[in-house]
Parts: sequence; C-alpha cells; structure tokens
Amino acid sequence: MKKLILSITALSLLFASCSKTQDPFEVSKQHVGLLTDSTLVKDLKTVFINDSIAETFNDKGAWGVDKSIEVFDKAGQKLLILNPEYKTDTTAVVKSIQIIDPRYKTDKNITTASTFKDINSNYKISRIDNLINSVVVSVNDINASFTIDKKELPANIRFDMNLDIEAMHIPDNAKIKYFFINW
Repeated sequence: MKKLILSITALSLLFASCSKTQDPFEVSKQHVGLLTDSTLVKDLKTVFINDSIAETFNDKGAWGVDKSIEVFDKAGQKLLILNPEYKTDTTAVVKSIQIIDPRYKTDKNITTASTFKDINSNYKISRIDNLINSVVVSVNDINASFTIDKKELPANIRFDMNLDIEAMHIPDNAKIKYFFINW
C-alpha cells in the first residue's frame, strides 16, 4: 500500500512539474501572449478576459473600411493593435499584431524598448524597407517587422527615398518604435 501511495505521489509531482503556463507577454513565431496564429476574432474577449477591447474603424475611401482591434490593460494603457484577416467577419483569424507595450518580448528579450543593435545581434535580418517616415526591419525567423522612426537615422540618409538602406546605415542605438508579428 505504501508503494502505491508513493508511486501516485511521484507521478503527481512529475505531471505537476511538467505543466508550463503560457507567459502572457511572450512573443514567438506562432503566438503573442495568449494569442495564436489561429485565434478567431470572436474569441478575443475570452483571450483578453482581464483587458479591454475596442474596435476602431477607419474609412479608407475607395479602398473600403479598415477595422482594427485595440487591446488595453486595466490601467488603460494600450497593449496591442490587432488586424483581422477579413475586416467584417468575426470568424476571421487575426493576421497581424502591432505590439505597443514594452512588456511583450521575444525569446531573445527584444521589446519596443530595444534598439537596432539588439535586433541585429540576435536575429538574421531578412529585409530592410525604406518608407517615408520610417524604416521597417523584417526578421523572418519570428515573422516580425520592427519599425524604426527615420528621426533615428543620420540626417544624410533620412530623406532619400531611393536609397537602399542596409544594416550598416542604421545606428546601433536607433530605438524601435513598435513591431508587428504577421501570420
């Protein structure tokens, strides 16, 4: 009888130690916190049960209406902006997530408080896009796009839209404005 109780106790401890709770601020290729690449819009209230969700609609003229879903914590601080696959369908999945809050971090501790050097040191950069007001650094390993304001760049390359910006053009201390995870 003692062996049976001891065996059950050992198995219980083994199963209890194996269970891992999901970090609500962890960012990876397949999830952002409790969101996954298959989370439906209709399930967001369940995922963010302790947070506030607000839908915003922007009229894009001939392009139609753009719908975003903003997530705020209890203190009213914006955490994320979600963009569903189909703007008016509640059974659509979330296709991209704009990460605003610095508590969200990748497995290599990259957050919105990180710098270009942090990205460049930890991930292989797939592409750098030169936009009007920003530079977007893409990392395919985690399906992420990091946005850096052009104000962070040297003045001589800030205004040249035709320049192919490379990693060497971006200062190590250039701050991340926000980043996206795209599915």
